[in-house]
Amino acid sequence: MTKVHLQLQPQWQATWADGTQTVFEGELTDRLAQLVAEIPQHEVTGGTVETESVVNLDGRTIELSQYLTETLNIPFVVGDFETQAATIPWEVVYHGYTPGKDEYSVESLLTVGNGFMGLRGTTPEMEIAEENYPALYLASLYNSVASQVADRTIYNEDFVNAPNLQKMYLVVDGERVDIANNTVLSMKRRLDLKTGLFEAWIVLRLTTGKELAIHTKKIASMANVHQFNISYTFTPLNFSGEVLFVSEADGDVYNYNVARYRSLTHHHLDVVDKQVAETNMALTAVTTTSKITVVQQAKLHGEKELLSHLTTEQSANILRQQVPVQATEQTAYTFEKTVHVHQYRQEESVPPIDFTQEFPTFEESYQASAQAWADLWETAGIEITGDLMSQKMLNLHTFHLLASASPNGNQNLDASVTARGLHGEAYRGHIFWDELFILPFYTIHFPETAKELLMYRYRRLDMAKKDAQKAGYQGAMFPWQSGLDGTEQSQELHLNPISGEWKEDHSRLQRHVSLAIAYNVWQYWHNTQDTEFMAQYGLEMLLEIAHFWQSAATFDTMTNRYFIDKVMGPDEFHENYPNSKQGGLKNNAYTNMMVVWLFEEIAHLHQEFPASLFQEIQEKTGVDNQTLESMAAIKHQLGLEINEDGIIAQFEGYFDLDDLDWAHYQEKYGNIYRMDRILNAEGKSADTYKVAKQADSLMIFYNFSKEQVRLILEDLDYTLPEDYVERNLHYYLERTSHGSTLSRVVHAQLAAMVDDQELAWKLYQEALYSDYRDIQGGTTAEGIHAGVMAATLYIPLTTFAGLDIRTQRVSFAPNLPAAWETIDFHLTIRQVNFQVAVTKETLTLNVDQDTEVDVNGQTIKLVANQPTTINY
Repeated sequence: MTKVHLQLQPQWQATWADGTQTVFEGELTDRLAQLVAEIPQHEVTGGTVETESVVNLDGRTIELSQYLTETLNIPFVVGDFETQAATIPWEVVYHGYTPGKDEYSVESLLTVGNGFMGLRGTTPEMEIAEENYPALYLASLYNSVASQVADRTIYNEDFVNAPNLQKMYLVVDGERVDIANNTVLSMKRRLDLKTGLFEAWIVLRLTTGKELAIHTKKIASMANVHQFNISYTFTPLNFSGEVLFVSEADGDVYNYNVARYRSLTHHHLDVVDKQVAETNMALTAVTTTSKITVVQQAKLHGEKELLSHLTTEQSANILRQQVPVQATEQTAYTFEKTVHVHQYRQEESVPPIDFTQEFPTFEESYQASAQAWADLWETAGIEITGDLMSQKMLNLHTFHLLASASPNGNQNLDASVTARGLHGEAYRGHIFWDELFILPFYTIHFPETAKELLMYRYRRLDMAKKDAQKAGYQGAMFPWQSGLDGTEQSQELHLNPISGEWKEDHSRLQRHVSLAIAYNVWQYWHNTQDTEFMAQYGLEMLLEIAHFWQSAATFDTMTNRYFIDKVMGPDEFHENYPNSKQGGLKNNAYTNMMVVWLFEEIAHLHQEFPASLFQEIQEKTGVDNQTLESMAAIKHQLGLEINEDGIIAQFEGYFDLDDLDWAHYQEKYGNIYRMDRILNAEGKSADTYKVAKQADSLMIFYNFSKEQVRLILEDLDYTLPEDYVERNLHYYLERTSHGSTLSRVVHAQLAAMVDDQELAWKLYQEALYSDYRDIQGGTTAEGIHAGVMAATLYIPLTTFAGLDIRTQRVSFAPNLPAAWETIDFHLTIRQVNFQVAVTKETLTLNVDQDTEVDVNGQTIKLVANQPTTINY
């Protein structure tokens, strides 16, 4: 390791490995730019910084060693190099406090969770405000309320911010100490991804000149998922005197995370019970319409002498514990709070408050939770060498996936993974087709959790059937936005705030969400061989979904083909044809090809399962043999529009749309991710142009291999040029704005498929950093993007390690990116546990049962517990 040592005072001075020195003078920006340019010339592989140096750079608060690490992708630390460098991939650190959207984004990325609950990365003093946003989210805690918008009453189902029992703060000289309204002298927050520990160190100056240091620790227990713990330590720095410590159970909470929702009704809870017993308190609240009961019980821990002076106050919706402390300058005082959280549906009985239950201390809870996290990391962690920051991003994404849903938190929990995790309120906490990208993470690591997530859909199958009938179809039509009961939660009308006109919202026509559910059912079955699940739930879901698509197909005697209309594809920029008042498009390529795959799979399953079982499911679903015969015909005659160059039209009529002057818009606006909004602002519509928000026709290649897509096209009797995949990739890349981060992972996988490794790596890196760098300009403030996080964990296994779990045997065709030296991971396929290690030349596999795999087309026999190395 060749290191540079940086000394910061009085000037920046670098002492290189060979003993030579360089002094960096001038403005901060110039000095940093010179330093960054200088380091590679000395072939530096790491460095130390003498002291932690927090400075402001272009409006951002940075710490020098962290800035250099992230800019150069080599480790820089303060203190012992070996010890501190090892922690870099396992910690997320933010310095300073920038109120508003930037702060909201930090809070999303510092959220702690366990699959049942998520607590945003705020400190206990913070209140709901423009500056910062504390929140506790519980899986499937939804409530519907009415709002008055212009001249209409609209109804929205929201993801509810639960009562705040994190709340602790100080009162000094009658002044409430918080973050937003005092002078923040320094602030550092750190999330330990390995153990789920959140910490914050803050130094505040009050209006009186008194200064306080506050150290907070917080966990959402992964060992007991109904529990979270907070430790709160304060130290008077320049004064002695009375400090009033306050701990609250605050039921006066409301939804405030998403700015565009704030004008709507945001009150969702009524406090129905408050109880106090010595250092314990409990608050019970019920959602106003869904009637879900949330019960939280807390115990305050601290010095016995201090707690002997505890008093309690209460108002309509708040319980407040107060402890006066005769504080001494430079002396630390610590209080801890242990909180139990439960929720009960309307049909469930709510047990009485029980203050005799265990309320373990912070350290006891932390040790148990850290061990539970260690077990999860052993199963789900991905280890790479050669690329420090990619390792950090992989760890960050794995952590937040497990915070959103986990084997610990999702047992017998009727919930799936929301598009924004348990981290924010965007999309109102609903479940979308993002499951297509999310489920594989659980299927290959935690198959029991994958089944729990699929059961969320099965329990809403009856509602999907009712919605299909209501829309004039048969079978099951799952909603684009799903929440509590599986009814469609997408808006029917949208108000244009500029024109004041109401416009029909067609987003619910993204019927391909049902195909995502079918794909996940199939992938779960294919990789677990869980016959019981398929017999009781899976086959029924697949047949009902297939029946819907069979009923949606219409035969056209002119073309001698079937068509499917009134749908939208994954590209949300196109809702209808130009100047058409009717929503939806005809023959969306992704939708139609997925329908063909589904009908093919139904035929396979018909042969695979016992005739008696399949007939039983047929009778239950009403899918008779005549319907199956109709599916068999449709899978050979469903229409696509394909031009003479082999480009598969996104939908019928796509080639008739206008071309867009991309260079003009790039130059004028810079960030053109949301071209639909830019065009709307100019009085135009994306419906008129060949412009896509995200991959649409190309999405099929994310789900299936090139060979499988070829078979689908052959089933439809289409013949395309040999290089049609390359042609389609580059055609649509030129017409896609990547308004969704998911677009990048799809295009990255496709680029690797056609051996454009440079493009694959570029797009993958953009996706990998998308939340951490908030590349969409503030969307991370409203919650993490669970779909893209899961996809960026899947691509290293599939695209780079070459894993394919869709084949009859597990197969590998490794293709490591230039930046990665090795990749190691675990997975479970058909009850066989694999340990996989890939280098640039070798693939090493270790399994716990005898099995066979394919490596670059060659079948390899693996013997249990005997590592096998294959040169590829």
